[in-house]
Amino acid sequence: MVIGYARRQQVFFYEIHEGDEDLGSAVLVAHERRFEPVEFFALVKKARALLVDSYEEDSLAEAIANELARTAGFIHVTDDLLVASVNVDVTEEGTFLVSEEAGDRSVFLSRDDDIEN
Repeated sequence: MVIGYARRQQVFFYEIHEGDEDLGSAVLVAHERRFEPVEFFALVKKARALLVDSYEEDSLAEAIANELARTAGFIHVTDDLLVASVNVDVTEEGTFLVSEEAGDRSVFLSRDDDIEN
């Protein structure tokens, strides 16, 4: 019998971006391991060297994120993985659930305080 607290599983997030801050694109990748920044940088540089001349994604950052997912166990955090989106506001009317399916956004509004009813 094991007594004690279970260790909480953590996920660490890393950002890859290209371009300047105004026009650039950024992607997130996640991993259950915490890499030192220099170690993550080395992984990105290795993937970049493989892909810089040829990739199918819309951006080099996305291509690198997908390569890290394939080769190093990262998860490329994309909208496809988004389970729920909630808009919050100081007003009840401004707080609602947003759902996106097949490119369409649906807004679910409820006037009931108990969402399970």
